[in-house]
Amino acid sequence: MQQTIRSFVLRQGRLSNAQRRACETLLPQYGIPFGENRIDLNQIFGRPAPKILEIGFGMGESTATIAKAHPENDYLGIEVHTPGVGSLLNQIEHLELTNLRIIQHDAVEVLQHMLPAECLDGVHIFFPDPWPKAKHHKRRLIQPALVTRLCEHLKTDGYIHVATDWEDYAVQILQVLSQESRLANTAADYAPRPEYRSLTKFEQRGIKLGHGVWDLIFQKN
Repeated sequence: MQQTIRSFVLRQGRLSNAQRRACETLLPQYGIPFGENRIDLNQIFGRPAPKILEIGFGMGESTATIAKAHPENDYLGIEVHTPGVGSLLNQIEHLELTNLRIIQHDAVEVLQHMLPAECLDGVHIFFPDPWPKAKHHKRRLIQPALVTRLCEHLKTDGYIHVATDWEDYAVQILQVLSQESRLANTAADYAPRPEYRSLTKFEQRGIKLGHGVWDLIFQKN
């Protein structure tokens, strides 16, 4: 029996009053409930526009920044952790974003049940949990089965952009993405950070301490 892939490990985080309020009042407006029927993203966003999926948006700082800077695109963020969902909902309200929606659920099940084939123009996975211990590497998100499934939902010329600050994870991601026959690397190995992926405060601190960041951008044939 094949082991079920999970895109997360649920950790209980402290929920602030503002995050709780956002989940109660804003999630019905900007959230998409998980279900087992395919959804029409153009209908949900009310327009035909490029659709970008982000898996695991954390506290949503980068997600909101990108959505605000690129109103021509629609963004769908998936996250399981309630504090992060509440944080991004507050940013959506504060920035008056109309091109961003959230699904609070496991990304693998969302892909399996909700997203149609070839509906995405891009996929962002920024700083997934590195699971640094060797015995935990099997828990890492970027595995061949997930990449295969992502390719099914990507349009031709759609892209997958992964960023990590763990070098050994970057090496693994490069290997996994390179093994997928439907993907081609847009760089020799690692890509320069594109303009749309702004530096987070966490990343800026790491760079000052001499930590590296690796961006990988592959395009579907």
